[in-house]
Amino acid sequence: MDAQTGPTVNDPLPRVPAPATPLAAAAAVPAPGLAAAADAVPDAARPAPALSPGFAAVVLGMLLGLQPITTDVMLPALPALAADLHAPMAPVQMTMSVLMLAFGLAQLVWGPVADRYGRRPVLLAGLSLYALAGLAAAAAGAVGAVVAWRALQGAALAAAVVSARAMVRDLYPPQQGAMVMARAMSALGVLAIASPLVGGLLVAAFGWRAAPTAMAVFGIALGLFIARRVPETAPLVEGRRVSVGALRQQLAAIFRHPAFRAWALLVTCSYAGLFIFLASSAFVLIRVLGLPTALAGMVISTCSVAYILGTLLCRRWIARHGLVGTVSRGALVSLAAFVALLLLAITDARHVLAVMLPCWLYSMAHGIHMPAGQAGAVAPFPHAAGLASALAGFMLATGAFFIGLWLGQALDDSVRPVALGMACAAGATALTALTLVRRHGAGMR
Repeated sequence: MDAQTGPTVNDPLPRVPAPATPLAAAAAVPAPGLAAAADAVPDAARPAPALSPGFAAVVLGMLLGLQPITTDVMLPALPALAADLHAPMAPVQMTMSVLMLAFGLAQLVWGPVADRYGRRPVLLAGLSLYALAGLAAAAAGAVGAVVAWRALQGAALAAAVVSARAMVRDLYPPQQGAMVMARAMSALGVLAIASPLVGGLLVAAFGWRAAPTAMAVFGIALGLFIARRVPETAPLVEGRRVSVGALRQQLAAIFRHPAFRAWALLVTCSYAGLFIFLASSAFVLIRVLGLPTALAGMVISTCSVAYILGTLLCRRWIARHGLVGTVSRGALVSLAAFVALLLLAITDARHVLAVMLPCWLYSMAHGIHMPAGQAGAVAPFPHAAGLASALAGFMLATGAFFIGLWLGQALDDSVRPVALGMACAAGATALTALTLVRRHGAGMR
């Protein structure tokens, strides 16, 4: 085993050239109008490091897993935070909403910086800020201070997530990148299972401040791992200029690309429903259904098991049906979740199984859509993968922010707002997969 790259042999996903599909050919060069603005660099400018797909999936899983850790560990802590700081529902909900807004906005900064200076400097800076924000949030004495530090934590989180998604495009062609991303999402699912469970146990034993402290400890450990084991992956050229005008042209060219819009909208719609669950599940399970905090954390973690099953289906279907065929099949699971959630909203059932069954269906569909959608969004932009990843992430996080504002006003003593919101997201995800993605992502079959 090499100290820098991890195992490189006996891996089930050897690096092979991508098939000659229309989108694969398009991915070999910047999108129309992007070349001049992006100051494109040939792939040969810096050979990609010899990271095996298995080791790359572990690294990506930990980096992307920082997002569910940041949200899910805090979920069981929100009712305790509200009680300890004597805060009403709306500002407590803002600890999640502002996190997502800062996460989305910061990606537009970190993306071009990662393209210019590389993934490692951005990762190390972001993880340092993340740990600092977590410790400061744990020491806060008012809900306003918690909101402010969570905003900084969201901005720092953006550095890890945008760099991780760009690394996939640095190392692999689109379809293989999606398979590696699906493996990474399986690892992410393990962290997502553990996060609410650990959060519930920590809050029950030590209070809500233990949750942001645990995030800081994980951020420090992950930063040390990146510093010691993960090499630079971006194809860089010294002296490459970055200007506001060039970045504006890049953003416009990326957003005009129909495949980008289709895949990014798919990811945004799918995450919207998941965020509704994340931001509201603790209140529904603890306040509406009356579950103890630790048990609520365990119940929340079961959605991550369904999510992992979705990623396993995604990996299997990508190999057989390609990316578009995979999300088309995932759309059927989303439609099943839509029907189940709509029935839950109509009946307002107050039973754990009645609430969680449609949430499990939604999580499984999310595990199918996210790996394919994230790989598809950056596929046409090998020389601006950081910026494409940032724009997709900005769309996702902005949607989550406004959903959080709505939830702060809509949550009541029933399950209806949560079920109705998730049903809308499931329907929008299925519609996007069956229309825009089929039409504009056809080159990725």
